[in-house]
Amino acid sequence: MSPERPPTRTTTVPYTAWPSPISTSDVARAGLSLGFPSVLGDEVWWSEDRPAEGGRTTIMHRAADGARRELLSAPWSARSRVHEYGGRSYAVAPGGLLVFANHSDQRLYLMTADAAPVALTPDPERHAGLRYADLHIRDGRVWAVRERHHDDGKVDRAIVSIPLDDPGIGHAGAEPIEHVTGSDFYAFPTISPDGAHLAYICWNHPRMPWQGTELRVTRLSDGHSWTVKGGQSESVLAPQWRDDRHLYLVSDWSGWWNLYQIGIYGTSSQALHPAEEEFAGALWRLGYAPYAVLGDGRLAVLHGRGDLRPAILDPDTGTLTDLDVPYDGWAPSLAADGMTLTGIAYGAAVPGSVVRIDTVTGRVEGLRRDVEELPDIAYLPEARAVEFESRFGRRVHAIVYPPSNPVAQGEGLPPYVVVVHGGPTAHAVRALDLERAFFTSRGIGIIDVNYGGSSGYGRAYRERLRGQWGVIDVEDTIAAAEWLVAEGLADETRIAVRGGSAGGWTALAACCASRAFAGGVSYYGVSALAPLNATTHDFESRYVEWLVGAEDPVLYASREPLARAGDVRCPMLLLQGLDDPVVPPAQSEAFAAALAEHGVPCTYLTFEGESHGFRRAETRSAALAAELAFYQQIFWAGR
Repeated sequence: MSPERPPTRTTTVPYTAWPSPISTSDVARAGLSLGFPSVLGDEVWWSEDRPAEGGRTTIMHRAADGARRELLSAPWSARSRVHEYGGRSYAVAPGGLLVFANHSDQRLYLMTADAAPVALTPDPERHAGLRYADLHIRDGRVWAVRERHHDDGKVDRAIVSIPLDDPGIGHAGAEPIEHVTGSDFYAFPTISPDGAHLAYICWNHPRMPWQGTELRVTRLSDGHSWTVKGGQSESVLAPQWRDDRHLYLVSDWSGWWNLYQIGIYGTSSQALHPAEEEFAGALWRLGYAPYAVLGDGRLAVLHGRGDLRPAILDPDTGTLTDLDVPYDGWAPSLAADGMTLTGIAYGAAVPGSVVRIDTVTGRVEGLRRDVEELPDIAYLPEARAVEFESRFGRRVHAIVYPPSNPVAQGEGLPPYVVVVHGGPTAHAVRALDLERAFFTSRGIGIIDVNYGGSSGYGRAYRERLRGQWGVIDVEDTIAAAEWLVAEGLADETRIAVRGGSAGGWTALAACCASRAFAGGVSYYGVSALAPLNATTHDFESRYVEWLVGAEDPVLYASREPLARAGDVRCPMLLLQGLDDPVVPPAQSEAFAAALAEHGVPCTYLTFEGESHGFRRAETRSAALAAELAFYQQIFWAGR
């Protein structure tokens, strides 16, 4: 959506120095992270990450009368560390019952009405290294994916259930019952309507869940299990039961994540609405729900390329009807009860919100926004989806955010920052982001690149990166800078590149490979592959094999930024959390040292207590201030 912008008088001010009402503290404290809605009747729950409270995650409840309240007070924090990225960390049941995973000890806790939480799972003093995610309550038990970390570094996982009436609750904790084990990873545990069968997704190293998974069913009476669909080159996600004998699922068998119906023994597979669109996203966090079953048997779904939009799908006819909603996209996390649908929606000019839709009347209601107060809309950039050509004619997707300020203009063409998302199997969306607006309102444009390897555009687009990490992503990032210049949008001498995690790798590598950039910014970026293989967490411990190849010193040295640090000719800013288990601090430390050895200007900032992704308001504010100062310096050096 493109808001109307009132006419104003402007003065000429150097780019990067435009006066802006958006401060670093505004950005750091305003951005709540809303997620994982749940619905029972007219009641709605969701999780809420709060930077102003050190990144603590609480659970919010909206009652049938509209009253909204917080269920968990500090220091409780409902955050799981399964796969290190976590996921759905709570579950609810009628009567005000709440189960959640507490961040500090990773135990599950049970909370009823206004009573204090009591421990549900064993004391970590007796059973260390246990974590839980993807929680669901059914028939007096909470079901979850459990992760166990052993003293020797090995990790195993299982699908377990814990009775909610066990006498050990609140003391030693109830002993979980293992129902399924043996695979390296599990997701989406779901019980059939008659309670006889458990459906779930599983996969093994070295695959990731967007590469190859299996949908399996286990008969709970005797533990007998079988594969229903999937394999090494098919990504199956999000099973839900249609009835006792049939399942819905999402599969990319056709090259796109589409919806299917299938019999419990793998018979009568049927595509519900074949389309060259995605009906799901990459499974980085457990517990997402890209579709929901409505009370009349139809499905509320999300579909599209890049941004996903909501629609109603009739599974019997295949008819897909888009819902008319004032948002540009939705996160793949839907919940429904009866004909009411709830999800997390966003727009280029509206805050991310918990949104409820009455699918009968079409009424759309925003229940909670991630930013309560916005600046004048004229300070917010207009997002524009674009495509451009990379090497060998590859088409690449991106989103452009031009500088926007009602009282300032610059001379000549503005500076730009090429932003590289992480993952690398993630994707940038057209969402209002005060961090983007912080820069664009000061005269710095942004282009978000969905380089080859990004999700949202089909399996073939994702698999461009197979064996080509450090090549395709880098070429597409450089092509974005070249496109900005060719289109007359940016000053070719004032373009920087910035990325986090896997995006940090690409930003570093792009500065090694090209002179297109005046500077580079890496947030907890990867600089060397062999150390990453040796130290990173279990979920991604074999990912580099797919992205680059089996460990080979010559191959790795040809790709990794650390081995090519001598090719960097522009200043660098590195920011790193010191408690990061995904990309350990040694990655940034080694690259900073290599740059210093080669005489390349580098600022290296570290933050105590921060992990992979900065969660505390004070950290986010300090990092943003450092980044702005860096751009002001490199864009005006020698001018």
